Amino acid sequence: MRPGAVALLGFGRFGAAFAELLQQAGHRVRVHDPHAQVPAALAANDLADALADAHWVVLAMPVPHLRAALSELRPLLRPGQIVFDVGSVKLHPCEQMDEILGDAIAHVGTHPLFGPLSLARGDRPLRVVLCPSPAHAQAAQQVAELFRALDCEVIELDAASHDRAMARTHAMAFFLAKGLIDFGVEDSLTLAPPSFQGMRRMLDAVRGDAGHLFAAIQRENPYAQQAREQLLAALDAVHRQLQTPADDDSLAIPGSTP
Repeated sequence: MRPGAVALLGFGRFGAAFAELLQQAGHRVRVHDPHAQVPAALAANDLADALADAHWVVLAMPVPHLRAALSELRPLLRPGQIVFDVGSVKLHPCEQMDEILGDAIAHVGTHPLFGPLSLARGDRPLRVVLCPSPAHAQAAQQVAELFRALDCEVIELDAASHDRAMARTHAMAFFLAKGLIDFGVEDSLTLAPPSFQGMRRMLDAVRGDAGHLFAAIQRENPYAQQAREQLLAALDAVHRQLQTPADDDSLAIPGSTP
């Protein structure tokens, strides 16, 4: 895919990292974010200026701010532009884009499964989940091509399936990390055995990629609360087992399957 002009709306930690990735691929990036310090070479004068010659419009603001941003954006958009968000939750954002942008403005839900930390490490291949709108199948194909040109593996899912999967993976990683940090586990990290190193890497990843998004990842995903409750119930069941005499073999952690 030939590089094009990109309007990037939002310049937080992910937005800044994504801007660099797009520029490395040859795209012209214009950024609008009144709440961030945007480098002069990228900064648009205002929203209309950012959109002026953009083919791609990337919504990189926090998920709770998406509806207001779409309402402000809609009168400035024109047919031919393709809008996609990069949030960690998909069901509500996709519904909002369907409602506000409708059939007139092509739009796609996306969730890049990478962040500033993985980009800084040079991880490849990167992965991204695509949640197409039924009304804009061609736009979804173009967005998939855009991400493949950024060296991404594209996974296509409907928004509900995405959020269910993220509730049991992404949201749980953040939930456990928050609990471990609040518990004070970092006070004894110098004595952590090898079995704890995976958790240590999880803490680093959560902080490095999107630790500040904890509340949005938990509250905006409609399936996250049920997943948290199921995890807490499972932990409570293990806790109660340990309080009663039992055959140690029944408490063993199952080994991995070959």
